[in-house]
Amino acid sequence: MSWLTKVRERLPFAPKRETADNLWIKCPRCQEMIFVKEYEANGNVCPKCDHHGRIGADRRLEMLFDEGFRLLPSPEVTEDPLKFKDTKPYPARLKAARTANPHRDAFTAGIGTVEGHQAVIGVQDFMFMGGSMGMAVGDAFVFAAQAAIDARCGFVCVTAAGGARMQEGILSLMQMPRATVMTRRLKEKGLPYIVVLADPTTGGVTASYAMLGDVHVAEPGALIGFAGQRVIQETIREQLPEGFQRAEYLHKHGMVDMVVHRNELKQTLASLLGYLSPAQAA
Repeated sequence: MSWLTKVRERLPFAPKRETADNLWIKCPRCQEMIFVKEYEANGNVCPKCDHHGRIGADRRLEMLFDEGFRLLPSPEVTEDPLKFKDTKPYPARLKAARTANPHRDAFTAGIGTVEGHQAVIGVQDFMFMGGSMGMAVGDAFVFAAQAAIDARCGFVCVTAAGGARMQEGILSLMQMPRATVMTRRLKEKGLPYIVVLADPTTGGVTASYAMLGDVHVAEPGALIGFAGQRVIQETIREQLPEGFQRAEYLHKHGMVDMVVHRNELKQTLASLLGYLSPAQAA
């Protein structure tokens, strides 16, 4: 940032102007410069190489729901139950994440329709502390799944996480069985549970509700796995194939049912909800 820009921002009579810094974005894959408005209009997908960039929870819900959906309330949980501190106290990390994000934690859910099919959609936002799964995420998932049961409709979960939230220790890991129980309850009621695997989906999230869906849909190029490639290679002492944790490789080997472009995702989910939702759930 130049000294002139810094001075202009301090002047009350000088409105902020668009500059090259906020008009263009460089694609991390093809390195092409993309007009930001074109990039956002394309759902944060590069128009040159189709690289799927990460996307926030609100934008994701707007893209998947029809107009008129409503957000579900975020459950209140005990914060910093372990009084955890690393280089910073856990409350300071939460405060910083909430300042930079519109929601109080990494999981946001809403209820509405997807091309006329009623559904609850929960979105994990990687931009909030890496989408890490703590008590707030676990409670929000349970609450969203119960909302789907109460409304007798399908539940769609869009995952994007680095795993469990280490600042909450064993309490974070306990969210895995809690979420697993809710997926079982959905199945018992005959309600579809559809998972959309976004980049990245790793760790304890992959080891629990991310891989328990009736159908698993992945976005192109999404990183999906439990441990990282280097950790696995050092453990088994073998070289792993290129892209073995990417959506296309997992689809080829049967771990993912389909890989769907973001701009076609809403239509795909509507079709799945139409096929899988019973006329009248018990």
